[in-house]
Amino acid sequence: MAEFDAIVIGAGTVGAAIGYGLGLRKQRVLVLDGGDTDFRAARANFGLVWSQGKGKGMPAYQDLTKRSSDLWPNFHQELGDNAGGACIDYQHSGGIVFCLGDHGYEERKAQINSLHAEHLSEFPDAGSSEVDMLGRDEVQNLMPDLRLGKRVSGASFGNRDGHVNPLQLLSAMHHAIHRQGSEIKGNSVVQRILSVGDGYEVRTATSKWRAPKVVIAAGIASGDLGRQVGLDVPIRAQRGQILVTQRCAPVLPLPCSGLRQTAEGTIMIGATKEEVGADVSATTQASAWLSLKTVEIAPDLARVQLVRHWSGLRIMTPDGHPVYAQSKEHPGIFVASCHSGVTLAAIHAGELADHITAGMLPATYEPFHHRRFDVQTAH
Repeated sequence: MAEFDAIVIGAGTVGAAIGYGLGLRKQRVLVLDGGDTDFRAARANFGLVWSQGKGKGMPAYQDLTKRSSDLWPNFHQELGDNAGGACIDYQHSGGIVFCLGDHGYEERKAQINSLHAEHLSEFPDAGSSEVDMLGRDEVQNLMPDLRLGKRVSGASFGNRDGHVNPLQLLSAMHHAIHRQGSEIKGNSVVQRILSVGDGYEVRTATSKWRAPKVVIAAGIASGDLGRQVGLDVPIRAQRGQILVTQRCAPVLPLPCSGLRQTAEGTIMIGATKEEVGADVSATTQASAWLSLKTVEIAPDLARVQLVRHWSGLRIMTPDGHPVYAQSKEHPGIFVASCHSGVTLAAIHAGELADHITAGMLPATYEPFHHRRFDVQTAH
């Protein structure tokens, strides 16, 4: 039976980043990918490396997101080198969230101020906010080739934000894992995780492997796998639908929440947030809503042809924030679940891989434990 230093269950953006990070620490890693028909969040990822507006109610998540965004430029450079010079279209020039109407502007401003106050309450040395509120004219100056809709009153601008091609990112991490001497095995749907001696055995229908450490990063399947080893993480799927246009001349120099132009020139429009379970259907209702929303912001895009429409699943916890935990009953087994796998890839390949290699999550990760969802009823 093959033995490894660590087995990562899940070869999507989260699992691949952790596997790549473990390999950087000289761990011999096996990354197990599921079947070709499995639900995959990475296939429909919008590709934002995004900090602004995240983490309401959890300052630790705000801090994690900001730190990961700051690490992204070096992460991008090192990953490209470790993947043999792979192309990873990454742009780090800030990002925009449009506001509609005076009420929308004031509401966004209040949200940004509230989030920053929350962050400072737990991290008093965080300094000033990296998000600025811009008036309509300031937004137009940033985007001179985009005619703004009449209702656009301004925007919030996050200087930490950026975007990347998510499929190139995933491919580069997979390539780097192979170059490190580790392995990725496809069509390997894990059925059981068992304690064996001083380690663990991971089994599919036809194969089994051993390692002293196991990381469950299997997206929607993480819930069922975690319950086998004392990690009862409540996870649900949320559908997000995305539209893609024909290639256009550059009009969007900055990524926007729900609107970004790729390096190839296509414009991605997204995304819905639908509580429909594990359903990846693409609907005309979503297409109509996304189109209307976009034309209200940028009327000239009404003349651009749509060429693709797809849907994918976000992996969501009850509060929308990540879960990082180690099993109390089975030390050495970890779970990592989040819907911000692109933004957090730098942290996952960096400090999280450090902690997993060391065999323990620090106290600073305590807010991310899934025990925060436990509800005890007094009798």
